[in-house]
Amino acid sequence: MFKRTLTLVAVVGVLSVATGDAQVRPSKADAQTMKQKVATIAARGGTGSKEPLRTTVTESELNSYLAYELGDALPGGVGDPAITILGTGRVSGRAVVDLDAVRKASGSTGVLDPRSYLSGHLPVTAIGLLRTGNGVGRFELQSTTVGGVPIPKLFLQEIVAYYSKSPARPDGVSLDEEFVLPARIQEIQVEPGHAIVVQ
Repeated sequence: MFKRTLTLVAVVGVLSVATGDAQVRPSKADAQTMKQKVATIAARGGTGSKEPLRTTVTESELNSYLAYELGDALPGGVGDPAITILGTGRVSGRAVVDLDAVRKASGSTGVLDPRSYLSGHLPVTAIGLLRTGNGVGRFELQSTTVGGVPIPKLFLQEIVAYYSKSPARPDGVSLDEEFVLPARIQEIQVEPGHAIVVQ
């Protein structure tokens, strides 16, 4: 359950919080460290302990986990994910996305439709604020581009919705909705280069 939720958060985060600033190469050692932290967080979520636990997650660990542990769990058409933890609540990331699939699903074919000019596999980039507290989170988009071209939030929403569809969520995830943090996580404190998960 926790890994599935983390995968969904990663997909939405990478697609809706992206810029190509992550420069550290993923490593298997960092992926293993993050895997152990995820297991600890998940196990802690199943206990009734009232004593707060703070787990620090580095940008390198998160990106390594994306590359080595969650890569196969990402939907087809989404690749090369990377997240940068900027600090003071600000996060960014990057993913190369198959836009042809999104365009076909939306029925976009007209010459006057700007989406018709964005095709193939292009990097989707964005930046925003991650606000969390009392066990819930919300992402506030600040800016986004596709292939370096600024795009409106509505187009990014189409991309996120398309790639986050599931039987339980046939319309996909909305960028504006709050989400429950898994494993009894109360908040995620975003600081430069790392985040602190508070349970």
